[in-house]
Amino acid sequence: MPAQGAGSRRLISGFLEMMSAERGASANTLTAYAGDLELYADFLASRSRRLDEAGSNDIRAWLEAMQAEGLAKSTLSRRLSAVRQLHRFAYAEGASDDDPATVIAAPQRQAGLPKVLSVGQVDRLLAGVRDRAANARGKARIKALRLACLIEVLYATGLRVSELVSLTVGQVSGDDRFIGVRGKGGRERLVPLSPAARAAIDAWTSELKRLAPPSGLPAGQFLFASRGKEKHLTRQHFALLLKDLARDVGLDAALLSPHVLRHAFASHLLQGGADLRAVQQMLGHADISTTQIYTHVLPEKLRDVVESHHPLSQ
Repeated sequence: MPAQGAGSRRLISGFLEMMSAERGASANTLTAYAGDLELYADFLASRSRRLDEAGSNDIRAWLEAMQAEGLAKSTLSRRLSAVRQLHRFAYAEGASDDDPATVIAAPQRQAGLPKVLSVGQVDRLLAGVRDRAANARGKARIKALRLACLIEVLYATGLRVSELVSLTVGQVSGDDRFIGVRGKGGRERLVPLSPAARAAIDAWTSELKRLAPPSGLPAGQFLFASRGKEKHLTRQHFALLLKDLARDVGLDAALLSPHVLRHAFASHLLQGGADLRAVQQMLGHADISTTQIYTHVLPEKLRDVVESHHPLSQ
């Protein structure tokens, strides 16, 4: 496949810089955009076209080529979104004469329902990790306390896994009732802590202080520090630990991931009668439509409300 031209590479680079500086896009988002746009630019290069020369027919041909590969509609929609934004940026910056993506219809897709654990399944998971923390000794106890803290905080707060593993000691050392989190786009929010989550944090930080040097535990240190490149526990490592625990307590490991526990947090709150706006705020969603996927849990709850309170249901 022909290599991208220098002009295409500069345009993608400029777009990514804009997304980072002006919109506060996360590192993960920028990496995803870069990968999608490089594939698109390579496709255009195979047609001897630069990004600033692309027309609507080029974009349609690119979509058809991806559909021929059997890619999921969710993947097509994500890649098309990146391409739309790139062409909008190029037109706004004067790098191209028009925006060819405005006339391209997005692939139709249905939003999939998130995997959700029942309250009973989460109870088994929590009981298992609490039992580990209570009975393990030596290095195994340290790992068990860390995992207990991770799971208790995740289920109590619904944090994104990237937010969870990058928490610092300072973030959890202030108000016992809340932790402050900086989420996507640099947006800050306060998330309430349950007594169980606070107890798990206290147990884990006590262990960290015991292991800390005489100078103490810096507020800026990662709560789940590691010696890896990121200096904190990775999302992938946490996911593996979670699946291992699931197998130990008799749950299907395929059902378990940090993201599934975040879904459980939101779904169980709504099942318990929480307001959708409050759940949106705690999850850190910029748009209520993102949170509305969890309303699949509401029909049974709403039926109970009607049967309990509507005069004609008696």
